[in-house]
Amino acid sequence: MKKYLSTILLSIVFVSITCAQFKLPGYEVVTLDNGLTIYLMEKKDVPIISFSAVFDAGAIRDGEKNGLASFTAEALKFGTKNYTKNQIDSIFNFYGSSLNTYARLDYSGIYTQFMKDDLEKLLPVIKDVITNPTFPEDEIIKRKQRWIAELDQAKESPRQVIGAYYNKFLFADSPYGNPVDGIKKTIEQIDRIQISDFYLKNIRSESCAIAVVGDFNSDKMKSELKKLFSDWRVTVPRLIDDSRFKKQDLKESGVYLINKDNATETTFMIGGFGVPMSNKDQIQIDVINTILGGRFTSWLNDELRVNAGYTYGARSRFASYKTAGSFYISTFTATKNTGPAIDLAIKTYNRLFEKGIDEATLKSAKNYVKGQFPPEYETAGSLAGFLTLKYIYGLEDSYINDFEKTVDGMTIDGANEIINKYFPKDNLQFVLIGKADDIREIAKKYGKVIEKNISEDGF
Repeated sequence: MKKYLSTILLSIVFVSITCAQFKLPGYEVVTLDNGLTIYLMEKKDVPIISFSAVFDAGAIRDGEKNGLASFTAEALKFGTKNYTKNQIDSIFNFYGSSLNTYARLDYSGIYTQFMKDDLEKLLPVIKDVITNPTFPEDEIIKRKQRWIAELDQAKESPRQVIGAYYNKFLFADSPYGNPVDGIKKTIEQIDRIQISDFYLKNIRSESCAIAVVGDFNSDKMKSELKKLFSDWRVTVPRLIDDSRFKKQDLKESGVYLINKDNATETTFMIGGFGVPMSNKDQIQIDVINTILGGRFTSWLNDELRVNAGYTYGARSRFASYKTAGSFYISTFTATKNTGPAIDLAIKTYNRLFEKGIDEATLKSAKNYVKGQFPPEYETAGSLAGFLTLKYIYGLEDSYINDFEKTVDGMTIDGANEIINKYFPKDNLQFVLIGKADDIREIAKKYGKVIEKNISEDGF
């Protein structure tokens, strides 16, 4: 009887969730006199607070020093005016938390989550990490040694690095071709002066947003953040040459063949340019991509994994940035299956253009993405992440509030228009990592081949 009642209750909960359209919880936006933007969202279901800060200091600002944004983001935790690195690590560890920094192409950031009762102990430390880093030389030297070793180690796993090769091949000299983690040569050259200079020019109050989501009182949190961050300096922003971001037409198909002598399989990506985050059809594009390669029962996974047995998994994705974007199909296969696997991936992709989407397939994808959407924003951490991305990319609340409406409004004709408008069809670009001697002739079938050895520095 208890099991039967539980099943009924779960069914009621599921129906209520699916019938009620998911909406973004209310929040407050505060802008300090120094330009710092603060988002406050109360969420009192659990006694946890999530803190997220983002800076206009991504890898596109690296210049010739690839990896500088990423190194600077990590170096924020190396020590401050009031805390050593060990003290920072110990304090967060004592309260069962951790302080995480990171860098992406468009931005860098810092994130942590902790119990609400620990706010007064941890918030001053977070503030010091953001506004008073000292970048001690000894910590930089130690991290450089490990970083260089990690770059070598990463190349032992083609799936870990193929994305950097793909971006470099597609975007070439554009800042979006910058490898976020850098290369050995540039990491070796990074020093304290360069890190300090990058920090001062790019991590500034007027180009930063803080999002706090969780169990707190907004008035008290607002007062505390004003007290802590109001005196953070304002500096002259660093400008980027916008001409370097302009998309170049792909006039022919190309192949970037990365030789790995000991490889027994080929890892590959196929694609072209995608769309920026600001694209108004982003949601519809994601629905179509779900059909192609965005879920386990996608066309690509069915054909390459289930039916042909060429791989353990195949997928496709649109990676969107502030002023650019890419689309790619990715998978891996045994060296002997390289040609058949690539051919099947292309054949499956071309179904979008040759046959389009039918009603049953579209309905299935719409139901899937609507079911997956609410859990993506059910936690304080995920909501804090959305608020900071909202700041970086200028996203509207309607992305969440109108999501289901937008998905439900998709028609067959509209879906096929999306395919022809946004999915790259001609002059596809290919990146292959494998044993070149075994796949070189195969690679030539798909376009002009440029070859590089994976042991060489750079991408």
